[in-house]
Amino acid sequence: MSDTTGLVVVVGGAGAVGRMLGEALRRDGAAVLVVDPAAGDDPGALRDDVTAPTAVVRDAVRCASMLVLAVPEATALAAAARLGPLLSPDAVLVETLSVKSAWARAGRERGWPAQCVGLNPMFAPALGMAGRPVAAVEYRPGPAVDALLAALDRWGARVVRMTADDHDRVAAATQAATHAAVLSFGLALGRLGVPPSVAAATAPPPHVLLRALLARIAGGAPEVYLDVQAGNPHAAAARSALRASLDELEAVVETGSVAGFADLLERAGTPLGADTDRYRELCAELFAELTHEETESRHGRA
Repeated sequence: MSDTTGLVVVVGGAGAVGRMLGEALRRDGAAVLVVDPAAGDDPGALRDDVTAPTAVVRDAVRCASMLVLAVPEATALAAAARLGPLLSPDAVLVETLSVKSAWARAGRERGWPAQCVGLNPMFAPALGMAGRPVAAVEYRPGPAVDALLAALDRWGARVVRMTADDHDRVAAATQAATHAAVLSFGLALGRLGVPPSVAAATAPPPHVLLRALLARIAGGAPEVYLDVQAGNPHAAAARSALRASLDELEAVVETGSVAGFADLLERAGTPLGADTDRYRELCAELFAELTHEETESRHGRA
């Protein structure tokens, strides 16, 4: 296939990522078949267990131009082992895992006939794709993979191509370290014992933003956030780097050296690279908007 139309089977199509991709593919003219035990009252969906696929599912996959596995790693690997060999070489097998290393190993060992690509939307699907990054790992390139990545561009996503190992290394920094830092912040607040109402009433903008991030992560699906920490082979190094950095901060503070702290600030900002000014401006915009939102919220409660 040279486009994204035809029959597309979306395993996990009732979930956030599967639903986002399925809806986009439908808008492109594809016939989308959702396979998901949690499909609810969707009359067109199959509620099969893809780790033990029925003949109906197997027949659909044989005819499909695309098989999307928007499910956790264990389910995706089990489904690919059973359904991957049924795909045509012209079709594309798509995984949406947050960790790519295990899939890359399985693909090398099993040699599925279809073209294959891994996608990882680096955002909550509810936010929409427009202007947001989607990491793409091309395990087995081909026209169907090219068509799907072109479609993502057309849908407004920013496709970032990388290898499986690069993906996991980057995700350890951008997701595992970030989530660990925010969760540690929340645990620290608990240990400090400041009443939430008092902290919220006196919080400066940076603290408010961290509280907002904490609320989002703490209210998320535990299995998703655990997978970011436990499934990524580079995540432990990211958490170790956080611990070492906090120890370094403590050591510099104990010296009382302004010069030493200035050096620490400079080194802490170095990873921003040439985007330092852009992020500084973005922070100012967020703080300004936050002040407006907080004022509106307080007036609304008055």
